[in-house]
Amino acid sequence: MGQPDSYGAEDGLDRGAMTQSAKLAARAGARICLCGMLTLLASGCGLSSITSGLGSSIFGSSSSTPDKAPGVNEEQLLSAAKSSGDQSGTAGLGETAGGCPRLSISPRGTNLTIYEDGRAGDGLAIMHRGEITKTARECQLEPGRVTVRYGFSGRVLLGPRGRPGNITLPVNIVVTDSKREKVTTDKMTVAVPVAVDNPIGYFSAVRSVTFDVPEGTRPGEFEVFVGFDQGAQGAG
Repeated sequence: MGQPDSYGAEDGLDRGAMTQSAKLAARAGARICLCGMLTLLASGCGLSSITSGLGSSIFGSSSSTPDKAPGVNEEQLLSAAKSSGDQSGTAGLGETAGGCPRLSISPRGTNLTIYEDGRAGDGLAIMHRGEITKTARECQLEPGRVTVRYGFSGRVLLGPRGRPGNITLPVNIVVTDSKREKVTTDKMTVAVPVAVDNPIGYFSAVRSVTFDVPEGTRPGEFEVFVGFDQGAQGAG
């Protein structure tokens, strides 16, 4: 009765060994989890600089490098114009960081209505009406100057006195500085085929403009305006 129980001692040793093994396994598991977490965090830091295509990060965080917008192209703008339905207005496709000059539709240039000669303002004399509904831009910044690649799209509706065929509409482009003084101007036309059985045609255009940014000013203080030329023949 007074002698040590050899079976009890062996059992205690076994339990001690098992406890020690469990502790070692737990420590190894913790190391693996920690390494995994660090890997995920490192991956997250790498992804935070990837843009979503709308000038913002996937995670909503800022990056030390400027956001790069997707290339402005006519197909993208044309698709956006067709999907806008009856809604008009501007929508920025390919918006970039705040250092890029703004792109806007000129105050009176969103629409252009062409009437029969001598009947301006008569709703029954409308030949066709053009509307700019979408815009997009991206820019390349260099020391002392900036290049803006801009695009716009919209539609042309045939009026009561309209004729099917290729309709050409004039567009003005104006670049202004922070004081709204003109820096440079340009002109172009958009051509839209319209048929009798399909009285709505769509258009898109992409162009580039490069101008100097004087010392002491920022590219974001400039603005590019696009709009229909209200001086076109028959406009009213």
